[in-house]
Amino acid sequence: MQEELLEVVDERGRTLRLAPREEVHGNPELLHKVVHVLVLEPGGQGLLLQKRSMDKDVAPGLWDTSVGGHVAPGEELLEAARREMLEELGLQAPLQFLYSYIHRNPYESELVYTFKAHVPRDREFRFNASEIQEVRFWELEEIKRRLGSGIFSRNFEQEFGLYLQWAQT
Repeated sequence: MQEELLEVVDERGRTLRLAPREEVHGNPELLHKVVHVLVLEPGGQGLLLQKRSMDKDVAPGLWDTSVGGHVAPGEELLEAARREMLEELGLQAPLQFLYSYIHRNPYESELVYTFKAHVPRDREFRFNASEIQEVRFWELEEIKRRLGSGIFSRNFEQEFGLYLQWAQT
């Protein structure tokens, strides 16, 4: 299997160098680009979340953003979001860019570019069972009530707060 390379970037997203995933993950000094997609039902009251596989090295078994993944070296952000949405959920849908932010934890640092897609609640998803245990729509009010309970990844909790701020503007 070919070693995955990631772009190490500055806070503006400018590429500094390429590094193996194993070097970037585990070193929070090295910032790398990721894309997230928030899959919302039309009307925006339901948000699709994925429950991460227990085999994941970050946030195993926790509920997380609808779609998330690394941006390949040289890949356009929109293309990365489309690719990740197809790989993780078997889904193709129009995407809208929302915002970007930096997420840091003791394990890694990510420059996150967030997009949204609207998809009907009754849509069937062909999710990648090696990465995802389960997917389901959550009411936004239910998510708000459950924040801080330990069932969501820290990254998702930061993401959700940013989304709520964005939605109010």
